[in-house]
Amino acid sequence: MTHPIKHEVQKQRFTTTVDDHLCVLEYELTDSSMTITHTRVPEAVGGKGIAASLTQVALDTARSNKWRVVPRCSYAAVYIKRHPEYVDLTT
Repeated sequence: MTHPIKHEVQKQRFTTTVDDHLCVLEYELTDSSMTITHTRVPEAVGGKGIAASLTQVALDTARSNKWRVVPRCSYAAVYIKRHPEYVDLTT
């Protein structure tokens, strides 16, 4: 089951709503560097791959914009380790 992910550029975050729960990946953009600061998926909807989907969309967005990625969020750092196709984005 996939849920539509919205890029809220002004708020510097990616969001999706699952079973009325807001799930968020937050970042800070400086020059051409995206620092992923936080990924939050409420426990009630955890374990469904939502954080992975948010992270993948964020990384794909970074790639398409030619942004470097700083995974300050521990989840994003682990995701990148598990998906070496994104390692080239990190600084």
